[in-house]
Amino acid sequence: MIQSLSSAPANQTHLSNLERLLRPHPESQPLQPAPRIRLLPTTLRIPPLHICQPNKEENVSPRSLSHLSQLLSDTSRHSSPRTNIAPRWRDLHGCSDWSGLVDPLDRDLRRELLRYGDFIHSAYHAFFHSTAPQLPDRSYRLTRHLFATSSIRLPSWSSPSSPSSSWIGFVAVCNNEREIRRMGRRDIVIVLRGTATALEWAENLRVNLVPHLDASQAKVECGFHSLYTTPGASKPSLSSAVTEEIRRLVEFYKNEELSITVTGHSLGAALAILIADELNGSAMEASMPPIAVYSFGGPMVGNRAFAERVVERGAKVLRVVNAHDLVTRVPTWICGGYEHVGTELKVDSQVSPFLKPDANPACCHDLEAYLHLVDGLGGGDGCQFRPNAKRSLVRLISQQRGNVKKLYVNKARALGLELVDEVGLPEAAMLR
Repeated sequence: MIQSLSSAPANQTHLSNLERLLRPHPESQPLQPAPRIRLLPTTLRIPPLHICQPNKEENVSPRSLSHLSQLLSDTSRHSSPRTNIAPRWRDLHGCSDWSGLVDPLDRDLRRELLRYGDFIHSAYHAFFHSTAPQLPDRSYRLTRHLFATSSIRLPSWSSPSSPSSSWIGFVAVCNNEREIRRMGRRDIVIVLRGTATALEWAENLRVNLVPHLDASQAKVECGFHSLYTTPGASKPSLSSAVTEEIRRLVEFYKNEELSITVTGHSLGAALAILIADELNGSAMEASMPPIAVYSFGGPMVGNRAFAERVVERGAKVLRVVNAHDLVTRVPTWICGGYEHVGTELKVDSQVSPFLKPDANPACCHDLEAYLHLVDGLGGGDGCQFRPNAKRSLVRLISQQRGNVKKLYVNKARALGLELVDEVGLPEAAMLR
């Protein structure tokens, strides 16, 4: 059921919290415009996805701007402290496939999802701004950069700005003793961004199924397999880099309780599942810590045999899926034989009181839109958006303001927020 803004009590609660939500977190980094990605030849660029949608009249409530100003006068801030999850970290990490934690969404699991989602944001930001990742959680230390290489060979006249190997993420480890005690273990996180280069887009279209890592019946999409297993001219394959680094860290911290968390968005979500499958099937399987995947907007990765193998090997996968995200339904539309892996946590962009009900496909797949919906997921009948959601709306409005109701965009401008032009955003901010 779509929640209407004309519902006075719920709407007043949302509006009373809006000014607080519109204020940036003191530790958040402002988004800066970045150049769009170059295609081949260099004169071409990947444009943002603009899909015409029929204009629907926004259900604006309250009825007057004067009343709106009164509803936005509350500037109180509600903290969201991290609780001690040490006694239940294995449940939050999926040891029981998140049974009883998804509907309604557990408070601590919500915080974990948002925390790992912000790691993915840092990977996107680092790639598009060509900077070292600024980890959103200072308790973690980056230990290795990761690269993905396409097996598609470029013609000799191709642009040097389209290399076959591209930085795609990183490995980091929790290095703060207080945080380790709070979490109940030392966490190793593998973070992967989504599609961002011309060659990655080309690999996404190679949807035929191929055997993965062995001659079994388990098969995965050809493009994902290529990006995961192909070495670069001066870079190891993503597969080799990850397994080597995880072996090193597990050996170094062998006397401690460890966990491995793999998180990614879109293409990164698909690669995260390949990583979890390989780590649990490696020669180190007996000593491998528990492995969990938190994926956002991920496509199907392989066939049923592959999905069953991932489960049999013990990897736990929690897929966050927007009901209106087309990416989560591919490549089945193009090529049959695919099947999803793991436990699904469904969100719905039409339930958000801030997004337009006809938000376009780019918004429905956007990472920040996903985190906005996770923060607001209330559970229960109709999965109403919870009135005490705490996540700032600044990034959402900056990246997707054409899909945010004008009432809130105008209020953001009235508060003096500088909104980045959509045409200046990196392509991945529009469709990752």
